[in-house]
Amino acid sequence: MHDSVTVHMDAPPDAVWALVSDVTRIGSFSPETFEAEWLDGAPGPAVGVKFRGHVKRNGVGPTYWTTCWVTACEPGREFAFTVGAPDKALNTWGYTIEEAADGGSEVTESFRLADKAALRVYWALLGWARGRTNREGMRTTLERIKAEVERDAP
Repeated sequence: MHDSVTVHMDAPPDAVWALVSDVTRIGSFSPETFEAEWLDGAPGPAVGVKFRGHVKRNGVGPTYWTTCWVTACEPGREFAFTVGAPDKALNTWGYTIEEAADGGSEVTESFRLADKAALRVYWALLGWARGRTNREGMRTTLERIKAEVERDAP
């Protein structure tokens, strides 16, 4: 009930992190989440901060808002958030960034479903389809981030 995709980017980790941690930019990258906004006056990413994302499931619907909590926020290295409150999360999404030997970055996007009975049943029945959709979506998201960060890289 988890997976990840890694893409090499010819840009420094701090530049990549600036994009993945700015949830207001997600609509430029994600095939499912087309907009997001920080909540409660938060000016940006920090552990414990909430945001909400506007999602079009599978790119076709249904369309809904979901509230997320930032659970990891280490500039240049990691950004992660739960879908739902951390103690009741349905899913955790994250990005890890490692500096590559060539000065670029190895960027991994991942998801992990919560270990709950209903989600285990869902994954057993439909996980093959949703897993493929998630992998394709993560690859698309990372390739779009790559295109932007490499265009803007020094």
